[in-house]
Amino acid sequence: MSSGCHRHGGVSVGCLSALDPWEALLVRELRLWCEGPEGQATVWNGFALHLPQGTAAKEMRVFEDLIRTLSTFARRPLVRHGLQCDCLGADEAVFLQIVRAAAEGELGDAAMVSALVVLPAHAERVALMAGQVGLATQKIHAGQCAHARTTRPDNVVLLH
Repeated sequence: MSSGCHRHGGVSVGCLSALDPWEALLVRELRLWCEGPEGQATVWNGFALHLPQGTAAKEMRVFEDLIRTLSTFARRPLVRHGLQCDCLGADEAVFLQIVRAAAEGELGDAAMVSALVVLPAHAERVALMAGQVGLATQKIHAGQCAHARTTRPDNVVLLH
């Protein structure tokens, strides 16, 4: 467990390995982004590599704005686990729930949960951005899977 595992909001409520792959990716993107410029560059590269060129920058800006809004208007600082930690922290789970609900079109539920995290005046905006981020993350994961299927190790011999 990471050093933040026992702080309020960081208590472990699950494991990344038990999540849908796109959800685990989303939590990792959140963690990377919060690590600073190097992590942010990694997230940007993931968006650029796995989303269409015309939409990658737009989707990345929405992700960035969502994290900035959460950080600026949160009722308290959000706690996250370390990059390599398989734990899903309570705050990370709430973030994931907001994104999941919004991506599934349950904007009212996403806004209601958002109001627990940010000041109510920002809850609807968070829900709208979260839905877009969730759909983009699903596309990124699909792009990673497609890339993995078309890439083969150098030691594999293809027989015709």
